[in-house]
Amino acid sequence: MSAIGILGTGARYALGGVRLAAGATGLFAPRMIISRFGDDAPTGNPAAVYGLRLFGVRTILIGLDLWRLEGRELDRALRAAPLIHASDTATVLALQQSRQLSPERARPLLLISGTNTLLSVLALLASRRSAR
Repeated sequence: MSAIGILGTGARYALGGVRLAAGATGLFAPRMIISRFGDDAPTGNPAAVYGLRLFGVRTILIGLDLWRLEGRELDRALRAAPLIHASDTATVLALQQSRQLSPERARPLLLISGTNTLLSVLALLASRRSAR
């Protein structure tokens, strides 16, 4: 395998691992995420808990896709990944811009989302290059 292939595969598995961790947190510890957004009473927000648990299940499944899929299905998952993570990054930026999220709370989310976007782009570009 070429160096680009190794980099792309590493990015793919790393992104899958990040998705599994984020999904598990959303599914099993949604109140922790709600607290990180600044809510001092995360148990008083059942809609957020519900939404984060839904997010968690879906994120676990798309994380597993990066680890187990092959061929065309993997190509589809890799093409969708930059859109998913770039939209996460844009959402954090929009929340910060509208002052719904303080810069202090936005920074770690931007770091995570930006890193995920970078990993997804690396995985996609490497897969396209190795397909040639």
